[in-house]
Amino acid sequence: MDRIKLAIAVGILYRQAEEEAAELRRSLRVRRDRMRRRMKRRLAISAFVSGYADLRPAFRLSRDTINVLVQMLPRQKSHGWSHDIEVAVCLYWLACGTSYRVTADIFAIPRATVGRIVHSVVEHMMAILHNIIHFPKPDEMEEVGAGFAHMAGHEAFRYVAGAIDGCHIRIVPPAEPQKRCYINRKLFPSVILQGVCDSRGKFLDTYVGNTGSVHDALVLRRSPMYKESLYPPPGFFLLGDGGYPCLQHPVTIMTPYRQPVAGQVQARFNKHHAKARSIIERCFGMLKTRWRAIFLRALEIRPLFAPKVISACCILHNLCLLTGDILEEDEEEEDEEHQGNVPDQGDQELSGIHLRARLAAQVSAPGELPAFLREHDYEQ
Repeated sequence: MDRIKLAIAVGILYRQAEEEAAELRRSLRVRRDRMRRRMKRRLAISAFVSGYADLRPAFRLSRDTINVLVQMLPRQKSHGWSHDIEVAVCLYWLACGTSYRVTADIFAIPRATVGRIVHSVVEHMMAILHNIIHFPKPDEMEEVGAGFAHMAGHEAFRYVAGAIDGCHIRIVPPAEPQKRCYINRKLFPSVILQGVCDSRGKFLDTYVGNTGSVHDALVLRRSPMYKESLYPPPGFFLLGDGGYPCLQHPVTIMTPYRQPVAGQVQARFNKHHAKARSIIERCFGMLKTRWRAIFLRALEIRPLFAPKVISACCILHNLCLLTGDILEEDEEEEDEEHQGNVPDQGDQELSGIHLRARLAAQVSAPGELPAFLREHDYEQ
């Protein structure tokens, strides 16, 4: 009887051991299958990046643009994911504006790793920002001015060095009391991107990070370009809308005459001015069209990281122009509501109103270029 009980007990233990072993084998098989699927997905993504498929639907960039970016970013890595995979993860996150969780599921990478990769690649892009977004060289200024003269339809605009404007980027704001600083005139939280572009829509300078409640003119005064008189060079000027003051120093900015204009001279100047300045609006339009998820809905990242992400999109915009990867911009209504109240500059010597009047007279009466442009003379 004891032997029978012992045999039954041994049989039960044996079955339990078999079941545990079978469960262990199943779990190991499931784990191996999961790892195999992840590896296949990673290999497929790597082949996708380096193969012949069209990358624009998923990454919003052509293959040539991605290849240029991969070559420009630093490759020094002692461990971790491959360089191509990290760039692909960051670009997919920018293109789709999805959360780290969704991007992690697409690439079969842990969510924390996706966050680290995005921050790392964006920081590397900041390291090459001045190689891609920079002021033109002195021997390139003539070409820049010729482009604006062609757009304006008048030779008096041959000495335009760029068009300047500000753009509000939606973000998820921090908690009160900081939140109120981010609320702009349209009553949504944002940070401001100030951009200067040439006649092709290429960014020459970007300044990002001011809260949405700050006026465009104050953003200009806070920018390094204004504080250090970096651009434009003597004899050239920028085109700005009515949100900016008409300045002579430390940077020269020509703005349109306010409505209603006093006569045909001012009306004709405003017409040519608008034709040339419209390129900055199209530049922002192309930027928003390509990175819809970043610019057309609230950017769900920390406000301190938002300026770097916006700057990264501007870098990619310039790379796209370099490689001929062009998207038609969305048409946007230009907001002129804020242009009637420009903060007082407090120094009449900075005013460029007399320069604008002389330029308007030249537009109205074609002939030689104004003396203040030919001779780089800024004195009245």
